[in-house]
Amino acid sequence: MNLNELPGSEIILPGLSDLNNGECNTIGALLVAIAATRLTEAGLDIPKYSLTPEPELTLYALLQDERDDAYAYYNALLNLLNSFCNALELSYKYKPSNFIVKHL
Repeated sequence: MNLNELPGSEIILPGLSDLNNGECNTIGALLVAIAATRLTEAGLDIPKYSLTPEPELTLYALLQDERDDAYAYYNALLNLLNSFCNALELSYKYKPSNFIVKHL
């Protein structure tokens, strides 16, 4: 599966890279932190040591500092994150090896 083809990958994948490099306060890294449990359960390796506590609040504060429309942009980012997670979960769920193991 090519993660670059999933919706939202243009923000989520750089965020994952940021976390792997110890950067935890970028928009992408905060989105990954918000969905860390879902992403881990869907097969991604999330570096838990660099996750920000309360990433939702941190992301919103970051957006308020940068934009006049923080609320709308925050919601759009969460929708993008949800789309990425849904697509990843579907691809993980229907991966041939998972299908065989779960249904034997």
